[in-house]
Amino acid sequence: MNAANPFTRRRFIGITAAVAAVAAVPWAARSIGRLNAAAEGIAPVTWRGIALGADAQMRLYHPDRRFALRLIESAVAEVARLEKIFSLYRDDSQLVRLNRSGRLSRPSADLLALLSQSREIHALTQGAFDPSIQPLWQAYANHFTQQPHSESAPPDAVLQRALGLVDFNQVHFDQAAVAFARPGMALSFNGIAQGYITDRITEMLREAGLTRALVDMGEIRALNTQDDAVWQAGIRNPDNEETVLLKVPLHNRALATSGGYGTVMDEAGRFTHLFNPKNGSSSPRYRSVSVMAPAAATADALSTAFSVSSPAAIHRAAAQVAGLKAWLVLPDGQVETLG
Repeated sequence: MNAANPFTRRRFIGITAAVAAVAAVPWAARSIGRLNAAAEGIAPVTWRGIALGADAQMRLYHPDRRFALRLIESAVAEVARLEKIFSLYRDDSQLVRLNRSGRLSRPSADLLALLSQSREIHALTQGAFDPSIQPLWQAYANHFTQQPHSESAPPDAVLQRALGLVDFNQVHFDQAAVAFARPGMALSFNGIAQGYITDRITEMLREAGLTRALVDMGEIRALNTQDDAVWQAGIRNPDNEETVLLKVPLHNRALATSGGYGTVMDEAGRFTHLFNPKNGSSSPRYRSVSVMAPAAATADALSTAFSVSSPAAIHRAAAQVAGLKAWLVLPDGQVETLG
Protein backbone atom coordinates (compact mmCIF):
# COMPACT_ATOMS: atom_id res chain seq x y z
CA MET A 1 0.00 0.00 0.00
CA ASN A 2 1.26 3.46 -0.84
CA ALA A 3 2.41 5.75 1.94
CA ALA A 4 -0.73 7.78 1.30
CA ASN A 5 -2.69 5.02 2.99
CA PRO A 6 -3.15 5.88 6.70
CA PHE A 7 -3.78 2.34 7.85
CA THR A 8 -1.45 -0.34 9.12
CA ARG A 9 -0.23 -2.80 6.52
CA ARG A 10 1.89 -5.85 7.27
CA ARG A 11 3.13 -7.33 4.04
CA PHE A 12 3.06 -11.10 4.19
CA ILE A 13 3.87 -11.57 0.51
CA GLY A 14 7.45 -12.02 -0.59
CA ILE A 15 10.29 -14.30 -1.58
CA THR A 16 13.69 -15.14 -0.20
CA ALA A 17 16.34 -17.64 -1.19
CA ALA A 18 16.93 -20.39 1.34
CA VAL A 19 19.80 -22.78 0.84
CA ALA A 20 19.03 -25.37 3.51
CA ALA A 21 15.62 -24.43 4.86
CA VAL A 22 12.82 -21.94 4.57
CA ALA A 23 14.16 -18.74 6.06
CA ALA A 24 12.27 -16.30 8.26
CA VAL A 25 11.70 -12.89 6.74
CA PRO A 26 9.88 -10.25 8.82
CA TRP A 27 7.68 -8.99 5.98
CA ALA A 28 7.03 -12.24 4.13
CA ALA A 29 4.14 -14.66 4.35
CA ARG A 30 6.01 -17.16 2.27
CA SER A 31 9.63 -17.72 1.49
CA ILE A 32 10.90 -19.43 -1.60
CA GLY A 33 14.21 -21.02 -2.24
CA ARG A 34 16.45 -23.97 -3.02
CA LEU A 35 18.46 -23.87 -6.21
CA ASN A 36 18.99 -27.06 -8.17
CA ALA A 37 22.44 -28.29 -9.13
CA ALA A 38 22.21 -26.84 -12.64
CA ALA A 39 21.47 -23.35 -11.36
CA GLU A 40 23.93 -23.29 -8.47
CA GLY A 41 26.80 -22.37 -10.79
CA ILE A 42 24.99 -19.23 -11.94
CA ALA A 43 24.75 -16.35 -9.53
CA PRO A 44 21.27 -14.83 -9.58
CA VAL A 45 20.78 -11.25 -10.65
CA THR A 46 18.40 -9.75 -8.12
CA TRP A 47 16.33 -6.58 -8.09
CA ARG A 48 14.33 -5.20 -5.17
CA GLY A 49 11.99 -2.25 -5.34
CA ILE A 50 8.37 -1.15 -5.14
CA ALA A 51 5.44 -2.04 -7.41
CA LEU A 52 2.03 -0.47 -6.80
CA GLY A 53 3.19 0.52 -3.34
CA ALA A 54 4.27 -2.98 -2.29
CA ASP A 55 7.69 -4.59 -1.89
CA ALA A 56 8.73 -6.28 -5.12
CA GLN A 57 11.58 -8.55 -6.20
CA MET A 58 12.96 -10.31 -9.23
CA ARG A 59 15.55 -13.07 -9.26
CA LEU A 60 16.93 -14.00 -12.68
CA TYR A 61 19.33 -16.79 -13.64
CA HIS A 62 21.30 -16.34 -16.86
CA PRO A 63 24.97 -16.98 -17.70
CA ASP A 64 25.28 -13.48 -19.21
CA ARG A 65 24.93 -11.11 -16.27
CA ARG A 66 24.81 -8.01 -18.46
CA PHE A 67 21.93 -9.51 -20.44
CA ALA A 68 20.07 -10.24 -17.20
CA LEU A 69 20.63 -6.67 -16.02
CA ARG A 70 19.20 -5.34 -19.29
CA LEU A 71 16.15 -7.54 -18.79
CA ILE A 72 15.67 -6.14 -15.29
CA GLU A 73 15.95 -2.61 -16.65
CA SER A 74 13.24 -3.38 -19.23
CA ALA A 75 11.06 -5.04 -16.60
CA VAL A 76 11.31 -2.07 -14.24
CA ALA A 77 10.31 0.25 -17.08
CA GLU A 78 7.31 -1.98 -17.81
CA VAL A 79 6.26 -1.89 -14.15
CA ALA A 80 6.40 1.92 -14.24
CA ARG A 81 4.27 1.95 -17.40
CA LEU A 82 1.64 -0.32 -15.86
CA GLU A 83 1.55 1.74 -12.66
CA LYS A 84 0.47 4.70 -14.80
CA ILE A 85 -2.58 2.62 -15.73
CA PHE A 86 -3.58 0.79 -12.53
CA SER A 87 -2.40 2.95 -9.61
CA LEU A 88 -4.96 4.42 -7.20
CA TYR A 89 -2.40 6.95 -5.96
CA ARG A 90 -1.19 8.63 -9.14
CA ASP A 91 -3.31 11.55 -10.28
CA ASP A 92 -2.34 10.83 -13.88
CA SER A 93 -3.17 7.10 -13.90
CA GLN A 94 -5.96 5.84 -16.13
CA LEU A 95 -7.71 4.34 -13.10
CA VAL A 96 -7.72 7.62 -11.16
CA ARG A 97 -8.99 9.50 -14.21
CA LEU A 98 -11.76 6.93 -14.68
CA ASN A 99 -12.80 7.08 -11.03
CA ARG A 100 -12.76 10.87 -11.07
CA SER A 101 -15.08 11.32 -14.07
CA GLY A 102 -16.88 7.99 -14.36
CA ARG A 103 -15.72 7.58 -17.94
CA LEU A 104 -12.43 7.03 -19.74
CA SER A 105 -12.13 7.32 -23.50
CA ARG A 106 -9.69 5.17 -25.47
CA PRO A 107 -8.57 2.92 -22.59
CA SER A 108 -5.25 1.15 -22.98
CA ALA A 109 -5.08 -2.47 -24.06
CA ASP A 110 -3.78 -3.41 -20.61
CA LEU A 111 -6.71 -1.76 -18.85
CA LEU A 112 -9.15 -3.60 -21.12
CA ALA A 113 -7.30 -6.87 -20.54
CA LEU A 114 -7.45 -6.44 -16.77
CA LEU A 115 -11.13 -5.51 -16.91
CA SER A 116 -11.81 -8.64 -18.98
CA GLN A 117 -9.93 -10.85 -16.54
CA SER A 118 -11.79 -9.20 -13.67
CA ARG A 119 -15.10 -9.90 -15.39
CA GLU A 120 -14.21 -13.58 -15.70
CA ILE A 121 -13.25 -13.90 -12.03
CA HIS A 122 -16.30 -11.89 -10.98
CA ALA A 123 -18.53 -14.40 -12.80
CA LEU A 124 -16.55 -17.41 -11.58
CA THR A 125 -16.88 -16.34 -7.93
CA GLN A 126 -20.51 -15.21 -8.29
CA GLY A 127 -19.55 -11.67 -7.37
CA ALA A 128 -17.21 -12.38 -4.45
CA PHE A 129 -14.45 -10.74 -6.48
CA ASP A 130 -15.64 -7.25 -7.40
CA PRO A 131 -13.26 -4.42 -8.38
CA SER A 132 -16.07 -1.89 -7.91
CA ILE A 133 -15.54 -2.29 -4.15
CA GLN A 134 -13.74 1.06 -3.86
CA PRO A 135 -16.74 3.05 -2.48
CA LEU A 136 -16.97 0.52 0.36
CA TRP A 137 -13.25 0.88 1.07
CA GLN A 138 -13.68 4.65 1.11
CA ALA A 139 -16.60 4.42 3.54
CA TYR A 140 -14.49 2.43 6.00
CA ALA A 141 -11.43 4.63 5.44
CA ASN A 142 -13.38 7.83 6.07
CA HIS A 143 -15.01 6.36 9.18
CA PHE A 144 -11.76 5.29 10.85
CA THR A 145 -9.88 8.40 9.75
CA GLN A 146 -12.51 10.58 11.41
CA GLN A 147 -12.98 8.24 14.39
CA PRO A 148 -9.67 6.39 14.87
CA HIS A 149 -10.74 4.95 18.23
CA SER A 150 -14.07 3.63 16.97
CA GLU A 151 -14.87 0.03 17.87
CA SER A 152 -17.63 -0.36 15.31
CA ALA A 153 -18.10 -0.36 11.55
CA PRO A 154 -19.45 2.69 9.74
CA PRO A 155 -23.16 3.37 10.30
CA ASP A 156 -25.49 1.10 8.38
CA ALA A 157 -26.84 3.99 6.30
CA VAL A 158 -23.30 4.80 5.16
CA LEU A 159 -22.60 1.18 4.27
CA GLN A 160 -25.87 0.84 2.36
CA ARG A 161 -25.06 3.93 0.28
CA ALA A 162 -21.65 2.49 -0.53
CA LEU A 163 -23.08 -0.94 -1.35
CA GLY A 164 -25.46 0.71 -3.79
CA LEU A 165 -22.39 1.63 -5.84
CA VAL A 166 -20.79 -1.82 -5.75
CA ASP A 167 -21.74 -3.84 -8.84
CA PHE A 168 -19.14 -4.73 -11.43
CA ASN A 169 -21.91 -5.57 -13.90
CA GLN A 170 -22.55 -1.82 -14.05
CA VAL A 171 -19.07 -1.20 -15.45
CA HIS A 172 -19.20 -1.13 -19.26
CA PHE A 173 -16.11 -1.24 -21.41
CA ASP A 174 -14.93 -1.66 -24.96
CA GLN A 175 -12.12 -0.24 -27.08
CA ALA A 176 -13.87 3.12 -27.26
CA ALA A 177 -14.42 3.76 -23.55
CA VAL A 178 -14.87 2.51 -20.00
CA ALA A 179 -17.94 3.93 -18.29
CA PHE A 180 -19.81 3.56 -15.01
CA ALA A 181 -23.59 3.16 -15.16
CA ARG A 182 -24.04 4.87 -11.78
CA PRO A 183 -22.58 8.19 -10.60
CA GLY A 184 -20.19 7.75 -7.70
CA MET A 185 -18.91 4.32 -8.68
CA ALA A 186 -15.17 3.67 -8.48
CA LEU A 187 -12.82 0.79 -9.15
CA SER A 188 -9.84 -0.66 -7.29
CA PHE A 189 -7.58 -3.28 -8.83
CA ASN A 190 -5.76 -3.96 -5.55
CA GLY A 191 -7.01 -7.55 -5.66
CA ILE A 192 -5.65 -8.39 -9.11
CA ALA A 193 -3.26 -5.75 -10.52
CA GLN A 194 -0.15 -7.01 -8.74
CA GLY A 195 -0.83 -10.47 -10.12
CA TYR A 196 -1.36 -9.01 -13.59
CA ILE A 197 1.97 -7.16 -13.43
CA THR A 198 3.70 -10.31 -12.16
CA ASP A 199 2.33 -12.21 -15.16
CA ARG A 200 3.38 -9.51 -17.60
CA ILE A 201 6.96 -9.41 -16.31
CA THR A 202 7.21 -13.21 -16.24
CA GLU A 203 6.06 -13.42 -19.87
CA MET A 204 8.56 -10.71 -20.86
CA LEU A 205 11.36 -12.77 -19.33
CA ARG A 206 10.13 -15.95 -21.00
CA GLU A 207 9.91 -14.24 -24.40
CA ALA A 208 13.49 -13.00 -23.92
CA GLY A 209 14.65 -16.60 -23.54
CA LEU A 210 14.94 -16.88 -19.76
CA THR A 211 14.14 -20.33 -18.40
CA ARG A 212 14.64 -19.80 -14.67
CA ALA A 213 13.40 -16.84 -12.66
CA LEU A 214 11.23 -15.75 -9.77
CA VAL A 215 9.06 -12.69 -10.10
CA ASP A 216 7.31 -11.04 -7.16
CA MET A 217 5.32 -7.90 -7.90
CA GLY A 218 3.13 -8.37 -4.85
CA GLU A 219 2.28 -11.92 -5.92
CA ILE A 220 4.84 -14.45 -7.04
CA ARG A 221 5.35 -16.59 -10.11
CA ALA A 222 8.06 -19.14 -10.78
CA LEU A 223 9.64 -19.76 -14.16
CA ASN A 224 11.58 -22.97 -14.67
CA THR A 225 12.07 -25.92 -17.04
CA GLN A 226 11.31 -29.60 -16.63
CA ASP A 227 14.99 -30.20 -15.82
CA ASP A 228 14.95 -27.73 -12.94
CA ALA A 229 14.06 -28.67 -9.41
CA VAL A 230 10.88 -26.88 -8.43
CA TRP A 231 10.94 -23.88 -6.17
CA GLN A 232 9.63 -24.48 -2.68
CA ALA A 233 7.24 -21.90 -1.26
CA GLY A 234 6.71 -21.72 2.48
CA ILE A 235 3.27 -20.43 3.46
CA ARG A 236 3.74 -18.69 6.77
CA ASN A 237 1.59 -18.85 9.84
CA PRO A 238 -0.50 -15.63 9.85
CA ASP A 239 -0.30 -15.57 13.65
CA ASN A 240 3.44 -16.21 13.91
CA GLU A 241 5.79 -14.91 11.23
CA GLU A 242 8.59 -17.17 12.45
CA THR A 243 6.80 -20.41 11.60
CA VAL A 244 5.84 -22.03 8.30
CA LEU A 245 2.54 -23.89 8.07
CA LEU A 246 3.40 -25.85 4.94
CA LYS A 247 5.66 -25.91 1.91
CA VAL A 248 4.27 -25.71 -1.61
CA PRO A 249 6.22 -26.74 -4.75
CA LEU A 250 6.06 -24.16 -7.54
CA HIS A 251 6.83 -25.28 -11.09
CA ASN A 252 5.77 -22.65 -13.61
CA ARG A 253 3.02 -21.68 -11.21
CA ALA A 254 1.97 -18.59 -9.29
CA LEU A 255 1.10 -18.22 -5.63
CA ALA A 256 -0.94 -15.51 -3.91
CA THR A 257 -1.91 -15.11 -0.27
CA SER A 258 -4.65 -12.93 1.22
CA GLY A 259 -5.49 -12.37 4.85
CA GLY A 260 -7.03 -9.84 7.16
CA TYR A 261 -3.56 -8.98 8.47
CA GLY A 262 -2.75 -7.30 5.13
CA THR A 263 -4.27 -3.92 5.96
CA VAL A 264 -5.89 -3.19 9.30
CA MET A 265 -8.38 -0.34 9.49
CA ASP A 266 -8.85 0.09 13.23
CA GLU A 267 -6.55 0.08 16.24
CA ALA A 268 -7.85 -3.26 17.51
CA GLY A 269 -7.48 -4.96 14.13
CA ARG A 270 -11.10 -6.04 13.85
CA PHE A 271 -11.71 -4.41 10.47
CA THR A 272 -9.56 -5.19 7.44
CA HIS A 273 -9.17 -4.44 3.76
CA LEU A 274 -11.04 -7.60 2.72
CA PHE A 275 -14.68 -6.74 2.10
CA ASN A 276 -17.67 -8.88 1.22
CA PRO A 277 -19.16 -7.07 -1.80
CA LYS A 278 -22.60 -8.47 -1.03
CA ASN A 279 -23.10 -7.29 2.55
CA GLY A 280 -20.27 -4.83 3.19
CA SER A 281 -18.72 -6.77 6.06
CA SER A 282 -15.00 -6.52 6.72
CA SER A 283 -14.37 -9.75 8.61
CA PRO A 284 -12.71 -12.48 6.53
CA ARG A 285 -13.86 -16.06 7.13
CA TYR A 286 -10.28 -17.38 7.30
CA ARG A 287 -6.99 -16.37 8.88
CA SER A 288 -5.44 -16.52 5.43
CA VAL A 289 -6.09 -17.96 1.99
CA SER A 290 -3.34 -19.05 -0.40
CA VAL A 291 -4.03 -19.95 -4.02
CA MET A 292 -1.71 -21.59 -6.54
CA ALA A 293 -2.66 -21.21 -10.20
CA PRO A 294 -0.98 -21.09 -13.62
CA ALA A 295 -1.29 -17.28 -13.68
CA ALA A 296 -0.60 -14.79 -10.89
CA ALA A 297 -3.63 -12.62 -11.75
CA THR A 298 -5.89 -15.64 -11.28
CA ALA A 299 -4.23 -16.58 -7.98
CA ASP A 300 -4.36 -12.97 -6.79
CA ALA A 301 -8.05 -12.42 -7.55
CA LEU A 302 -9.16 -15.81 -6.25
CA SER A 303 -7.27 -15.50 -2.97
CA THR A 304 -9.12 -12.20 -2.47
CA ALA A 305 -12.51 -13.66 -3.37
CA PHE A 306 -12.04 -16.87 -1.40
CA SER A 307 -11.29 -14.85 1.75
CA VAL A 308 -14.97 -13.86 1.94
CA SER A 309 -16.49 -17.01 0.40
CA SER A 310 -18.03 -20.09 1.96
CA PRO A 311 -16.20 -23.42 1.62
CA ALA A 312 -18.92 -24.63 -0.76
CA ALA A 313 -18.51 -21.57 -2.99
CA ILE A 314 -14.74 -22.01 -3.01
CA HIS A 315 -15.09 -25.66 -4.01
CA ARG A 316 -17.40 -24.71 -6.90
CA ALA A 317 -15.05 -22.04 -8.22
CA ALA A 318 -11.85 -24.05 -7.72
CA ALA A 319 -13.27 -27.00 -9.65
CA GLN A 320 -13.57 -24.79 -12.74
CA VAL A 321 -9.92 -23.68 -12.87
CA ALA A 322 -7.41 -26.22 -14.17
CA GLY A 323 -4.25 -26.56 -12.10
CA LEU A 324 -5.61 -24.66 -9.11
CA LYS A 325 -4.93 -25.49 -5.46
CA ALA A 326 -5.96 -23.54 -2.40
CA TRP A 327 -5.05 -23.62 1.28
CA LEU A 328 -7.46 -22.13 3.80
CA VAL A 329 -6.11 -21.35 7.26
CA LEU A 330 -9.20 -21.71 9.43
CA PRO A 331 -9.89 -19.60 12.55
CA ASP A 332 -8.64 -22.45 14.76
CA GLY A 333 -5.34 -22.62 12.85
CA GLN A 334 -6.13 -25.81 10.96
CA VAL A 335 -5.36 -25.86 7.22
CA GLU A 336 -7.88 -27.09 4.67
CA THR A 337 -6.51 -28.00 1.24
CA LEU A 338 -8.54 -27.86 -1.97
CA GLY A 339 -7.55 -29.21 -5.34
